[in-house]
Amino acid sequence: MTPLRQRMVEDMQLRNYSTGTQRSYIHYVGDFANHYRLSPSRLGLDEIRNYQLHLIEEKKLSPQSVNCFVSAVKFLYTVTLEMPWSEEHFPRLKVPEKLPQVLGASEVMQFFGCIGILKHRAVLMLCYGSGLRISEAVSLKVRDIDSKRMLVAVRHGKGAKDRYTVLSGRLLLLLREYWKIQRPRDWLFPAIKAGRHIQENTIRQICREACQMAGITKHVTPHMLRHSFATHLLEAGTDTRAIQVMLGHSRIDTTARYIRVSPQTVGQTVSPLDRWPEATPPNRGAVSKTKSPAG
Repeated sequence: MTPLRQRMVEDMQLRNYSTGTQRSYIHYVGDFANHYRLSPSRLGLDEIRNYQLHLIEEKKLSPQSVNCFVSAVKFLYTVTLEMPWSEEHFPRLKVPEKLPQVLGASEVMQFFGCIGILKHRAVLMLCYGSGLRISEAVSLKVRDIDSKRMLVAVRHGKGAKDRYTVLSGRLLLLLREYWKIQRPRDWLFPAIKAGRHIQENTIRQICREACQMAGITKHVTPHMLRHSFATHLLEAGTDTRAIQVMLGHSRIDTTARYIRVSPQTVGQTVSPLDRWPEATPPNRGAVSKTKSPAG
């Protein structure tokens, strides 16, 4: 590892960046340096701009991926290399706003009916039943399941934030059945290799296989189960701020996008026009010369 890379890693560790973010930033900066075959300390704003265009026009990366590169080099140059560059020097692509795709209630039942291994079913049910990210579900510990208060403790979630979310009674029964068979001690879902938890990619593969077996045409992922958790709660009348807390969103507008996903929620909204009293008198000062809608 070069001294510059080591310094960048240490700077991220000092700011409590997640290991996933650290890997991502090092990956993008490494590709940037390899492209020019020079140390990033010898490259500048022109090279950053040209490489960004290279990612867009030649490598055809998504706006999200290009913006990840921008975040990585911004950290490198403004924090590690202490360059006096502002936000304007690091333009970002506008990301198209897409509605999250969700499963219907019947599709959820079909999906879980095709997962035979109890351990795998429990992990994915935490994504749907408690709204966990896959990284949060696989890294749970036995002590994080609070059966007395019916809560799941999420420790060091996204942004290194702790939170609680709901524990389903049905899910608790499944977890107890699983615990009696597996007897996990530390990690709730240990890997075959001692001292580690089950890998995210293992669960993603299980997700793909169950989706095919269930005959679901949507591209089902663990994160789609989390989206479905939020949407189904909203349709059941759960307060948006409660959903925000359970999902671990910092901003309410991130949670509010689920309102747009759920036509049922929109359809149940009462127009302010329909809140008028039944015997609202007409405006006597106004005379309409047009025909009524019924006429």
